[in-house]
Amino acid sequence: VHFTEEVSREMALAGWEMALSLAKEKGPAPIMSQEFTVTGEMLRKRPEMESDGYQVGDRIPGRLLHAKYSRYMQRVAEAAPELVAELAETGARFTHHSSIAPTGTISLSLANNASNGIEPSFAHRYSRNVIREGKKSKEKIDVYSFELLAYRELVNPNAQPGATNDAQRLPDYFIASDGVTPKEHVEVQAAAQKWVDSSISKTANVPTDFAYAKFKDIYLYAHEQGLKGCTTFRFNPEAFQGVLVKEQDLKNTIYKFTLEDGTVVEARGDEEIDYDGELHTAANLFDAIRDGYYGRL
Repeated sequence: VHFTEEVSREMALAGWEMALSLAKEKGPAPIMSQEFTVTGEMLRKRPEMESDGYQVGDRIPGRLLHAKYSRYMQRVAEAAPELVAELAETGARFTHHSSIAPTGTISLSLANNASNGIEPSFAHRYSRNVIREGKKSKEKIDVYSFELLAYRELVNPNAQPGATNDAQRLPDYFIASDGVTPKEHVEVQAAAQKWVDSSISKTANVPTDFAYAKFKDIYLYAHEQGLKGCTTFRFNPEAFQGVLVKEQDLKNTIYKFTLEDGTVVEARGDEEIDYDGELHTAANLFDAIRDGYYGRL
């Protein structure tokens, strides 16, 4: 947790140093030069402005509001007072520096499924349900974590998640999202969030049989830690299997299909079913029919 906070702080400081450098080279963001009228609400929320002599109706440039009276920039000033003093004088090239999107969003798009830094991979091998043009249900795509692919390339090409034999077993340090407790998920986000001035998101994965009281406590603890938001994921096939699905969860889930003649057909979630001229996994076919989007994607 401490390491996460240190890394986030250094990234923030480097970013605001660049904001100052770019402002000196190209000029600050226009809003930094814009003047704003001091209101009573401003003084209530930032009593230090009144201590500095500001009164209702006074004018103040955006660069001062941003660098001196933003709670976030006040934290930055504790680590780099000279930097923030210059930002107050010159203005920054941009108004916001950092945002952390969910691993499944940014990592698959930009980084070959690498972790975004504040949460481990969802799993080292899992399925992602995607919409394909012309397909009547979602398609199951196998996904591998960046660290697994790198380990196979550099160390052991036969490595497999969950393997028990020495020839395929992964080292103990291969941790996935379900190897981190919900409390630890919250603490890591809280540590990183101190230095993130825009949005931040990570997911706390909880077991399917997680007790409601403990589930509720995750959100209470997140509130105590001052999190901007808290996201949890619990595999619940009765409601929705999710976009990201572990193979073991699919294998352990039985789906029941009732045919027109009343016959009930059972299939594991990962089994393929030939239906209506297409192959579907049982889980995706069940969801599509139950939720009414079969053939409408």
